[in-house]
Amino acid sequence: MVKRLIAWIDYSLALVALLVAWWFATGPMAMPTYLLPSPLRTWNALAGIAVTGELWLHLGFTLQNIILGLVLGSVAGIALAYVMTRFQKLAVWLDGPLVILQTAPKIALAPLFVVWFGFGVLSKVILIFSLVFFPVFIGACAGFRALDPKMKDLAKLLGLGNLQRFRQIELPAAMPEIFVGLKIGAVQALVGAVLAEWMSGKLGLGYLMTYAGATYKTPLLFAAVLLTTFLGQLMHVALSILENRLLYWKGVKK
Repeated sequence: MVKRLIAWIDYSLALVALLVAWWFATGPMAMPTYLLPSPLRTWNALAGIAVTGELWLHLGFTLQNIILGLVLGSVAGIALAYVMTRFQKLAVWLDGPLVILQTAPKIALAPLFVVWFGFGVLSKVILIFSLVFFPVFIGACAGFRALDPKMKDLAKLLGLGNLQRFRQIELPAAMPEIFVGLKIGAVQALVGAVLAEWMSGKLGLGYLMTYAGATYKTPLLFAAVLLTTFLGQLMHVALSILENRLLYWKGVKK
């Protein structure tokens, strides 16, 4: 509890220092607004679109895509990792294709996803899925392979079926490594969502950045960037809280 409080104090002090430096650069140093808008101008731009309701449409659309891609990518990554650790021949067959897919530049493939799947939600979710899948898959593989063989023997003694063994022993034991992949995947999901919205569509935080940049509305652009950063921090905190609750039995402390 004390460590967590100290961490929050350090985080708050760093945030205050950043805001002071930002104010100093736009105030006493008098940097041009088109280069660096003041905190007040940025806040006013954010508050303006929040009052009209436009902000919530963009934020909701981005969150929807992130959640869909993150959930689908995580489920697929965990499922394939489990199957590959159970069937070694399948792991040998799929190892090469998976390495090729993993090394393929997903960001460079983004325009192809738009061509293949259109300008709607589907192309965005597939891009996010592709970015989330591999971190979760690799983490899940490491977790399932690190399972103590004695736990498998225990499952046999207890007469547990495959599904029971997965739910009660294998998945909980692999959770620490899975959460490592999830946290990386969450960051990738945010990057993928913003990138997809840059390229196509008329909704989302990525589109808002593109619109603000094209119309030279620098305060709005800064507001969108800061909001995206805050969203990434919020996702990380949410996953950390979930990790602490699910892994209380391992004494995980954040």
